Amino acid sequence: MTSSSFNDFLPTMISVQGGIFLMGSETGRDSEKPVREVLIDNFELAQIPVNQALWIAVMGENPSKFKGHFRPVERVSWDMVQQFIAKLNKELGESFRLPSEAEWEYAARGGVHLSDFLYAGSNRLEEVGWFHGNSHGETKPLGLKLPNALGFYDMSGNVWEWCQDKWHNHYKHAPLSSQAWETGDSVARVVRGGTWFDDSQYCQISFRSLYHPTLTHFNMGCRLSRTP
Repeated sequence: MTSSSFNDFLPTMISVQGGIFLMGSETGRDSEKPVREVLIDNFELAQIPVNQALWIAVMGENPSKFKGHFRPVERVSWDMVQQFIAKLNKELGESFRLPSEAEWEYAARGGVHLSDFLYAGSNRLEEVGWFHGNSHGETKPLGLKLPNALGFYDMSGNVWEWCQDKWHNHYKHAPLSSQAWETGDSVARVVRGGTWFDDSQYCQISFRSLYHPTLTHFNMGCRLSRTP
């Protein structure tokens, strides 16, 4: 596969202007507290999660349960995603990476257009995401629902999105910047966004969960990011 073939399937990268926002939720779970002020640097984030066409172009195989070139790739572990990104970067001379958890939440909330929506772009999940109540038991092609204020699709529902960060049970002592939180004894990594399989509460912007970096499941995908 040539690098031009990779480019054919690359998602649009949206420039996100940095700013200050309050990360977490005072009314959420303990893992979403304490709410804290975080300073985000400028970054770029993919408009949609990685689709199966790009994964196949880079890796030569498709691990997904629900096949379709324009559906999100799933059944990919954090470790597999790191291998995918390394191979893509080597081929294209790029610097793609996973977003930090802070970057992910900032983008989902609309960046400088910060909102208090429960979900990425709306208080009505049906408008912006696929979840247990409307997915008919499968992932859906990307970009069919409404985007949020910055133009990002599928940040609530469809598939979990791996972040770079290690898991911590709360935000005490978390970085107050864009950087991923990679210190600590935890092996697990953070996922955000909820999935087609989940109830609506798991698709809320502030909700966070964890999985072992070697775990693959039919609701786990990824979204590319990079530093400009």
